[in-house]
Amino acid sequence: MSETNPINKIPSVMEKSASGYYQRWRLIKDSLARYGVIAGGIGVIIAVVLIFFYLLYVVFPLFLSATAESVSQYNVPESALGKTVLLEIEEQNEVAARFTDTGQIIFFAVATGKTILNEAIKIPEGTQIVSFSQGSPINEGAVIYGLSDGRAVIVKHQYKITYPNNVRLITPSLKYPLGEQPLVIDESGAALEKIAVKIGDDASTIVAKSAGKIRLSHFEKEKSLFADEASITRTDSVLDYSAADVTDILIDKDEHNLYLLGNGGRLGVFDISDKSAPVLIQELNIVEAEHKITSVAFLNGDLSLMIGDSSGLVSQWSKVRDKLNRFAMQKIRVFKVSDKAVISINPEQRRKGFMTLDASGILGIYHSTSEREMIKERVSNSRPEAAAISPRANALLVQSDDDKINFWKVDNEHPEVSLGSLWREVWYESYPKPDYIWQSSSANSDFEPKYSLTPLVFGTLKAAFYAMLVAMPLALMGAIYTAYFMTSRMRQIVKPAIELMGALPTVVLGFLAGLWLAPFIEEYLAGLFALLMIVPLAVMLFAYAWQYLPATIQQNIPDGWEAAILIPVILLGGWFAFAVSVPLESFLFHGTLRDWFKTELGIGYDQRNALVVGIAMGFAVIPTIFSIAEDAIFSVPKHLTVGSLALGATPWQTMMEVVLLTASPGIFSAVMIGLGRAVGETMIVLMATGNTPVMDISVFQGLRTLAANIAVEMPESEVDSTHYRVLFLAALVLFMFTFVFNTLAEIIRQRLREKYSSL
Repeated sequence: MSETNPINKIPSVMEKSASGYYQRWRLIKDSLARYGVIAGGIGVIIAVVLIFFYLLYVVFPLFLSATAESVSQYNVPESALGKTVLLEIEEQNEVAARFTDTGQIIFFAVATGKTILNEAIKIPEGTQIVSFSQGSPINEGAVIYGLSDGRAVIVKHQYKITYPNNVRLITPSLKYPLGEQPLVIDESGAALEKIAVKIGDDASTIVAKSAGKIRLSHFEKEKSLFADEASITRTDSVLDYSAADVTDILIDKDEHNLYLLGNGGRLGVFDISDKSAPVLIQELNIVEAEHKITSVAFLNGDLSLMIGDSSGLVSQWSKVRDKLNRFAMQKIRVFKVSDKAVISINPEQRRKGFMTLDASGILGIYHSTSEREMIKERVSNSRPEAAAISPRANALLVQSDDDKINFWKVDNEHPEVSLGSLWREVWYESYPKPDYIWQSSSANSDFEPKYSLTPLVFGTLKAAFYAMLVAMPLALMGAIYTAYFMTSRMRQIVKPAIELMGALPTVVLGFLAGLWLAPFIEEYLAGLFALLMIVPLAVMLFAYAWQYLPATIQQNIPDGWEAAILIPVILLGGWFAFAVSVPLESFLFHGTLRDWFKTELGIGYDQRNALVVGIAMGFAVIPTIFSIAEDAIFSVPKHLTVGSLALGATPWQTMMEVVLLTASPGIFSAVMIGLGRAVGETMIVLMATGNTPVMDISVFQGLRTLAANIAVEMPESEVDSTHYRVLFLAALVLFMFTFVFNTLAEIIRQRLREKYSSL
């Protein structure tokens, strides 16, 4: 027997060196992996936190209060030329105009009060100015002077901008849109006590109170094909209305409606579409009996009247359709702006905001839609006489009775948004009642933005609900069967095939859903409902017939492959359901199922609706839920299932009482991840619905989600505008929703794991 050399048992120096090298390298790799995972996790947390704070950074300015800063104070320019009846500022806040009761128009520098130009309107000798009114401030500042002899003069002030030596120069001037000669309104020569005007490109309307009557004069330009000059056609009429207490006259911008207000609070509304025969359509009291109207103005767009009274209230009256589908004036909101009389209301020219001044010199800036009080500040220690707000609403002038003018700069970027306008019902102009509306833009500059997020959140939840209604039963039942009942060989085919569905681009699914699935469902709607009954019935009939088949046929099907022979049964049942769809509709509903829903149940049908979204988005969510749930069920330790079966439980009892409970944390995670996918889905919802932000639970109506709304409108929004920031707010809401929901889901999952980990 040979003995082993003990020297061979001692590792060589090289072997020790190599072993130490590999051990050190393994420790280095372990450390790198550990720190890499830590760094990656911290990086993800930091990225999520930074996204949150960036969204918050963009959204935060929406809820900041407005500010007003006094810039300068100076004496009224050319105060000896008359009392101020109107102040106006041009868009650049460099030049202002002061209209006096003597017909003088003084243009002066806004910042210093230095006179730039002094113009006098052409008034015939021997006449006096007895009334004055401003037309639409947007329409180049037209104003009208009513004279003591029944005539009127219309003048516009305008500004020309030039850049000599690269320096902006604003040059004011006057023009007479209907000619320099005064227009005869009352042929009897009675003084025009009250007057109003609207100047358009092709037509103009003047309404005046004289000799106890309300007179209307309409001037319309008619151009000839063979002449360069246009002829003017005039139409005159006298309104059948008591003019004794009429103190204010207003004409809307379309020259279709006339509003006559009395000091006692009486409002008369006339339809003047036919200028030769105005019709009184409504008459009502708009203030309390013990109060008086102290100021009145149109809100931008001329759809609403802002009425200030002696009690310090400003009420908004708007045209609203009544039960007979006719427009009628109705009070839609009230602002308590002061305890003193409201002596001036100046609307913003580009938004639904307005400025008020009370008798004590308190200025307030409000926004009608959001019902926000943006600014409330004392601007004068004496009674204000006139005020003007710039076209961009970023500057204002206030003249007080001590012959001083105060120039203020205003920072009021986002008055349209408040918590109420975002989440509660809002009564918008021309709407019959308060409602949740999202409509962010329009071609009309008088448009009232509607930024309600409620219909978008509703649409997001509605789309997710119907998607999960389709996806959850199919995905979870498929996962249960695949992981527990299916043979290993068949599972190797089915599981990758379903997971491969998740690789399909959602834009392709949305394209197919919008262009193929939506028209198909519209045509075979009855077949879709028949599918839900015929396919299960076909499966049960086949299962019943299976037990009567010869044993040789049954034995030829390996255990676990029974699902494969159901495929043709399901396909045949589905084909039969759609094949009988049209005859079934004709027999049962005497027409289409869509028409029956409309006539019998009052349920409308949009081609691209929540049903289409549910099917298409459910198809996209199924692979996510199926894959995670199937892995969770398949990973249940075999000794648990074997022990349950050994104790006499059936496979189904084992599945329900052991496997599902043990796998419940994973199944719950699968459902939550699928729900997160459904909530955040964009392209399918964008292409498969009408993309209409309506709040209707009906499966046959469209919707708009937060994600789809951001995708559609963000490219068209102006950076840092209210619309832009509200879209970021929608993104923040979506972010917070998913964060809170996933946090709650993780808490529930951990509790499920703790509860069933001992099985």
